[in-house]
Parts: sequence; C-alpha cells; structure tokens
Amino acid sequence: MKLPTCGEAGTNGKVRIRPYMNQYDLEGRTAVITGGAQGIGFAVVKRMLESGASVAIWDRDETVLRACADKLADADRVYCRTADIGVLASVEAATKATLGRYGKVDILINNAALVGPNMPTWEYPPEAFAEVVQVGLNGTFHCCRTVVPHMMERGYGRIVNISSVAGKEGNPNAVAYSSMKAGVIALTKSLGKELADRNIAVNCVTPAVAKTPGAMAQAPEHIAYILGKIPRGRMLELEEAASMICWLATQENSFTTGAVFDLSGGRATY
Repeated sequence: MKLPTCGEAGTNGKVRIRPYMNQYDLEGRTAVITGGAQGIGFAVVKRMLESGASVAIWDRDETVLRACADKLADADRVYCRTADIGVLASVEAATKATLGRYGKVDILINNAALVGPNMPTWEYPPEAFAEVVQVGLNGTFHCCRTVVPHMMERGYGRIVNISSVAGKEGNPNAVAYSSMKAGVIALTKSLGKELADRNIAVNCVTPAVAKTPGAMAQAPEHIAYILGKIPRGRMLELEEAASMICWLATQENSFTTGAVFDLSGGRATY
C-alpha cells in the first residue's frame, strides 16, 4: 500500500507523506535507519517510504519507537526494532532480525547520536563525553562493521553517515559532540576507500542545527550561537536533510564515495 501524500499529521493521526518536486527510485530497496523514530531520522523514514523502500527503524527509546510505529500508516514496509547501537551485541541482534524480516539490507543510514551537555572542555563530565562517543561514533562503527559484510555478499550498498558542521569546525562548549562528529567524518572517508571497488558507496552529510529533540534540548544561548553562524539565517528543515540523504542512498549515486556533503546553510567554508 502506498502512503497517501511529508511531515504533517492527518486527521486520523497517521503521517501524511507530502509529494516532492523530485522523486527518488528506492523501489525494492531495504533501508536501516538508526535513531529513526524522531528528528532527521524520522524525516528520512518518511521520504524513503514515499520512494518505495522498506524501512527498518532502530531506536533505543521504546516509548518513542512505539509512538513512531503508531504514526506510520504503511505497516507492511516498516519494521520497528529496539536497538542500542552503542552495544555491539544489540546491533548484531537487530541486524539478524532485520535480515530475517526482509532478507537483505541495501541501505544503512547511521543517524543515531547523543548531543551531550554544553560546557567548557575543562568542566565536561568524563562519563558524558564517553557516552556521546560510545553512541555516535562507536555505534556508527558497530553498525557498519555488522551490516557491511551483508552488502559485500550482495555486491551492492549505500551507507550515509550523519555527521555535523560541528565535526568540521568544532563548536565551543560541545567538545564531545564535535569530537564524535569529526570521528564520523574520518570513519566515512576510511570506509569509503575500503569499499570503493565493491559498488558500496559510503558518504556523510554535515547538517547545521535543525529542530531535532536533541538539538532543541541544548542551552538556549548555545542554540542562539550556532544559529547565528548560519548565513541562511534559519535552521535546517528536516525534510531538506532527508532529501539529500535519500539521494545519496539511491543507485544514482554510483560514483561518489568517501565524501562529505554540506548541509550547513553556508556556514562551512570547506
């Protein structure tokens, strides 16, 4: 069943998928989206469903995941799975379950991450730093390490890692988040080179601040600082991020790999 018409709630509480100017061909593809129950991840879920893909949503928050499942009208092409990507065994179990449901994974969107508190490096709690890195960087590694062998067997794959402009420039009072996102960029470049001759593209995007639950939970003065750095003068729309991410996940993206695609509204200078 095709989803009706992204981002708005219909009168029955289900999500209506809005028609887009450009249509992506993801018919017959299966995608795993970590942290897909909200924010940019959920926007990607909706766009991929509209594009014909089957989607496995991995999220460690059962309450948010359940609410996400309730919103989506197309139950046949959506599989919601509780998974903590910071734990390798949890990723391995989620991968096994997803393969059992769909038989393959064509696309991996590594979106799940924690933002962490806002404070100077010399005051930053070591346990908070470790948790941010464990989920956002180690978790991305866990997912790639587990899913890539299945892509190699099939001779096809598209991986999109969600980094941040903070990973390029480093945001003050966000040492853990900036460090983690910089690591995601380096992981992307390394893995992209390793898989370049296997028809598996690995790229990442570097969004500026968007209205995600994690971003909006930061200190108001920190949000004002990073918003003030964007020449566009506004936040990134979730659907704008989903549009670029979904194109990178298509078969059309057949040459570029190990690359970083800017979503900073003009902030980044490289």
